[in-house]
Amino acid sequence: MIKGKHLIEPTDLTLDELEVLFDLALKIEANPKNYLSELNGYLLASLFYEPSTRTRFSFEAAMLRLGGQVIGFSEPNSSSVSKGESVADTIRTVACYADIAVMRHPKEGAPNLPQSVLLFRLSTLVTVDINTRPKR
Repeated sequence: MIKGKHLIEPTDLTLDELEVLFDLALKIEANPKNYLSELNGYLLASLFYEPSTRTRFSFEAAMLRLGGQVIGFSEPNSSSVSKGESVADTIRTVACYADIAVMRHPKEGAPNLPQSVLLFRLSTLVTVDINTRPKR
């Protein structure tokens, strides 16, 4: 299953895993009212180190439509990044508060991904993980 897997590129998932993900998306699209509270109690950290409208809005809207909440920044200068905080330190801080995060960063290798958008499940130790239905 998808839990515990890294999602950096589409090729990180098998065809079966992609099918499960797409099937779930179709179910949500067909009956959105059935999923209004699916992520109730979960918090998404939205960390955008470069301008983005569609990407940021799509993640944030999805989280809100599934009953979750969103915190984060769309401008790195509005965070401790402006004081020199590293990406690793930001992720460690976010892991204390959020259940899941999405990050967009333009610098190659930050965090170990060139010009990336990533979605990861947070725990005491930061891991890269996507769940079709997060469990606490």
